[in-house]
Amino acid sequence: MKISAVILTKNEAEKISDALESLDWVDEIILIDTGSKDKTIEIAERHKAKVFKTQGGNFSDWRNLGSKKASGDWLLYLDADERITPLLRSEIKKALQETKASAYAIPRNNILLGHAMRWGGWSPDYVVRLIKKDALEGWEGELHEQPHILGEVRKLTQTLTHITHTSLSEMVDKTNNWSQIEARLLFESGHPPMAWWRFVTIALREFWFRAVTRMGFLDGPIGVIEINYQIFNRLIVYAKLWELQQKKNSK
Repeated sequence: MKISAVILTKNEAEKISDALESLDWVDEIILIDTGSKDKTIEIAERHKAKVFKTQGGNFSDWRNLGSKKASGDWLLYLDADERITPLLRSEIKKALQETKASAYAIPRNNILLGHAMRWGGWSPDYVVRLIKKDALEGWEGELHEQPHILGEVRKLTQTLTHITHTSLSEMVDKTNNWSQIEARLLFESGHPPMAWWRFVTIALREFWFRAVTRMGFLDGPIGVIEINYQIFNRLIVYAKLWELQQKKNSK
């Protein structure tokens, strides 16, 4: 079975090399670049990746483009901040020799601010990333995209290393970018007007989920930071939704 790895990038020069090195065993690497201005493409070509540049679109569009450009029987989707461990590589190879499944969900080991997160809703964190090409109908969703698959999806046991935010500044930058998309999607779905009490209930629900239900404080200081950060993140999304609603009402 031929395996094609698919990676999406934009200005990932600091992270992409380690991701590519963890894929030195696959048959080809397809890199979909959405407008890098740094040395991402140069690094990718040095690792023999096949680079395709694109402008516009969203994550689903880019993952679907990667599928079209790939020639493998199986597609292994990886982000620039993720790494395939030797144990996961071995499990993937064994699974593809024995399986009749159409896809596999892989558990992620999320590293936040240098700490492996175990609580607060971070684990288990299964993502469907290994997909038989002829079973993939396509990816859908502008944000938090998901694949539509024909056939059975099974789970692997070895983890995919996900080196998520390495600094608080990086976290805030990501929230500012992604919250705009989330707010727009909520606005376009016809979300009810944002009253003051909705902000309170949103914050309380997030706190209850992260701190009480998922016991995020057990991850120590970083767990407590993350609980508060997720509350902040949700409030920013809904504050931007409120802003969009106000602009509509003022017209």
